[in-house]
Amino acid sequence: MNKVIDIISGSILEDEPTIDLDELCQFCQVPAKVVIKFIEYGVINPSEGDSPEYWRFHQSVQIRTDKALRLKQDLGINVSGVALTLELLDEIAELKSELNHLSRINQTGYLD
Repeated sequence: MNKVIDIISGSILEDEPTIDLDELCQFCQVPAKVVIKFIEYGVINPSEGDSPEYWRFHQSVQIRTDKALRLKQDLGINVSGVALTLELLDEIAELKSELNHLSRINQTGYLD
């Protein structure tokens, strides 16, 4: 008996609360110039706004900012090195996720 599997894909859209630059700085306990430097190097990105007074960040940016700060402070990595490190860590996480997905397909013979 052949089984028919419908594959449905999509994205979950959440209305994640946003915070402004001052709130991000307060949560991470850093001056605005540190956050601005992270933005200049692509470590983090505002979700909206064209200038610091209008920037809004998803709250999840706080976690990435904290990671960046730990890399910079604990390991002495400069900001461009932090950006590269986080980019590589993101890529590793994506590859692990893809590998897990492919492993499940291999074990079950089905796409999930």
